[in-house]
Amino acid sequence: MHMATSDGWYLIGPLIAVGLVGFLGAVFWRMGLQPGPPDGLADGLAIFGEHGEPEDYGLLWPAAVTDGPEVADEIRRLLSDAGIRATKATRRDGRVCVLVFAEEVEEARRLVGSS
Repeated sequence: MHMATSDGWYLIGPLIAVGLVGFLGAVFWRMGLQPGPPDGLADGLAIFGEHGEPEDYGLLWPAAVTDGPEVADEIRRLLSDAGIRATKATRRDGRVCVLVFAEEVEEARRLVGSS
């Protein structure tokens, strides 16, 4: 049984694939190190309007952001009294975000903004 002689060309495909994966990995790694957009929120309470929250909360949307958990609890009680389910989450910057479902976010923002 004779085997075909080879001069190394069979290595070209895997080397190109490894090189391409390494290049794409470096590009995506570099993209992850870029600084994000500035938060731009004032101190205290922030009501979201046209500027969205950069963090992802799944089906929940931010209705308000506060500096302290006590204020977030007051907002949750206000929304609960109005029949709006709300929860809170601590952001990476330490501020507390009050979250509601998307269909209730406008009403929640109106209630929080008027109080």
